[in-house]
Amino acid sequence: MTDTYLNLVNSGFTKKIAQQLGLPRPAILRRFRPGQPLVDGPVLVLGSGPDADTVARVLSSTSGHGAADGGIDPASTMPGRDLDVRRDPGAGDRYAAVVLVLTEVAHPNDLADPILKLGSVLKALPAHARIVTISRPATPDEGPATAAARQGIDGILRSVAKELRAGATANGVVVADGVTVTAPSVLGALRFFLSTRSAFVDGQLLDVDTDGGALPLDWDRPLDGRVAVVTGAARGIGAAIAATLARDGATVVAVDVPAAGEQLAAVANRVHGTALQLDVTAPDAGTRILEHAMARHGRLDIVVHNAGILRDKLLANMTAERWGSIIAVNIAAQLRINEQLLTSGDFTTEPRIVALASTSGIAGNRGQTNYAASKGGVIGMVRATAPLLTAFGGTANAVAPGFIETDMTAKIPPVMRQVARRLNSLQQGGQPIDVAETVAFLASPQAGGVVGHVLRVCGQNLVGQ
Repeated sequence: MTDTYLNLVNSGFTKKIAQQLGLPRPAILRRFRPGQPLVDGPVLVLGSGPDADTVARVLSSTSGHGAADGGIDPASTMPGRDLDVRRDPGAGDRYAAVVLVLTEVAHPNDLADPILKLGSVLKALPAHARIVTISRPATPDEGPATAAARQGIDGILRSVAKELRAGATANGVVVADGVTVTAPSVLGALRFFLSTRSAFVDGQLLDVDTDGGALPLDWDRPLDGRVAVVTGAARGIGAAIAATLARDGATVVAVDVPAAGEQLAAVANRVHGTALQLDVTAPDAGTRILEHAMARHGRLDIVVHNAGILRDKLLANMTAERWGSIIAVNIAAQLRINEQLLTSGDFTTEPRIVALASTSGIAGNRGQTNYAASKGGVIGMVRATAPLLTAFGGTANAVAPGFIETDMTAKIPPVMRQVARRLNSLQQGGQPIDVAETVAFLASPQAGGVVGHVLRVCGQNLVGQ
């Protein structure tokens, strides 16, 4: 759906009027296009110590595929053109991205130097700039001072994200103690946050738990040879996910209810995949998905649980039918499908489960107790399911969209829709492609160390975290 206000305040005469009146002017976000550079300009790496030096070296290194023995060669892991990496801010310099390596922070006093250096360049950041922190988790084992400093980075990152303008974003990678900054998922997450693939991801911190996963041989097609199932694929976010996974090299099985058969076939044909007409609430849905994938494509590697419905009502007016239908589609079906896949013996080659949660499942929403229960349930499900996949090199994670421009949100009354669009740091709704890019990242080999987490795609919605 078109955001008329967004287009008006970014074009011609109405742009000047908006400037004169001091109206909010959300930027038209720059989204991914094949062939574009990772970042378009110099990158400033702030921080001291070996980790900061290593990150700077990796970012400035020549594109490559890693060590011949399958290990990670820090000098050849970041794809794309060599980047112009600087270690200290220069007077008058404009940076396309700033990476703050804060893994060695041990006391709140250690934050002043890198953070104030960041502050000194904020006003000169160009449109669509990227800020990424790399830090360690605040755990009690590290002692009060270190935990305080590390938790402080969370608050800094989220606050900086709310100060940025013109489509710039700030996100963080939280690296578990014992995991190096050259682990595949650290570099993969860093690349994702620096790129235009994360255009609507803002103010978020992503945990990297292990050194699992691998950097792809081809960064343009990291899912080559993989077979992915996408439920609810006939339209909207599901169709965008199917197209994005196919773009990244996956063979896609598009799943939706028989009533959407014509649209489903069109999506499957567009992505050169196959269609499976199936109600995900069927008792044997997981078995039928697996049988289709094995018979048509010989394997199944990725499952994206996107199918979902809304039945909004204030709790005082909630009926058993409204409650039950939401739970059946949005969470009970996912649990049943996962169980059938995990017990089949055929979902064991670095499997990936990516489920669609929602910011409603995190912060709640008026009139959505049933929906919030189901989406909160998705978050709990991936946390508990992820450990069951680690023995096979697999992961389970969730994506939590905020306000996304779809047919579903188009039904919201106009005034409420405008308000919902502006209630985030980027002051606009996201697009289905924004959710799809995040799903594709979590389904990729370079996210193998992200285990049981939720990544929000909400433009840093002002409600909740």
